Amino acid sequence: MAILLSLPPHLPNPFKNRKFTIPKPTSLTTPKPTTTVITTTTTTTTSKRRLILKTTSLFVISLTPLQYLVAHSSEEAPAAAKPTLSGIANTKSWFQFFGDGFAIRVPPQFEDITEPEDYNAGLSLYGDKVKPKTFAARFASPDGYEVLSVVIRPTNQLKITFLEAKDITDLGSLKETAKIFVPGGATLYSARTIKIKEEEGFRTYYFYEFGRDEQHVALVAAVNSGKAFIAGATAPHSKWVDDGVKLRSAAISMTVL
Repeated sequence: MAILLSLPPHLPNPFKNRKFTIPKPTSLTTPKPTTTVITTTTTTTTSKRRLILKTTSLFVISLTPLQYLVAHSSEEAPAAAKPTLSGIANTKSWFQFFGDGFAIRVPPQFEDITEPEDYNAGLSLYGDKVKPKTFAARFASPDGYEVLSVVIRPTNQLKITFLEAKDITDLGSLKETAKIFVPGGATLYSARTIKIKEEEGFRTYYFYEFGRDEQHVALVAAVNSGKAFIAGATAPHSKWVDDGVKLRSAAISMTVL
């Protein structure tokens, strides 16, 4: 936020020297290979846009507060009980995108697909209240199957509270907050707490990796000054087999500035 590979000798910041653990999927049936073939010479702009919207829809849906417990979610078990999450790539050479209060590494060949209305949303010459933009950043692979997105939401939209959240732990524990970020009915492969040392102490990130229907998602969330920053990498299960390490690495490369 599955393929297990050896950790590279040097992990990039901000997760340098951090260890993750991830169990193998237990309840997900391997999807049948899709019969749809899309080539760069025949795919139209409209069909590619629909594909990207379909790929990102699960990530957006997962941000809606849920009223149900998530299947298979649990607090972290003792480290000795789970294998090391070694499926992380070195992203230091990747392009680093700086957004409004965050930075994230973008996989090679991924294209910026943030729509013009996404940049302009929230602006008004007359001070009218405008619907906030959906994505703070959005990138996709050339074929549109793999998408990396970042959204920013006020924490009081995710959980009713009169206090300004300073850290994601203010929203609840790893298990409690899964009800916000992981959609009901999803198979949760991993849920981890990541603590990153900063000048004023430690900032906590929550990592979730889950599957629902045909989509596989790696998601990382953090909070700063009453805003929740959520990075999600999504792709069909069949694509995750080859590119899961890359997508997971992109998601966990997000840092709150």
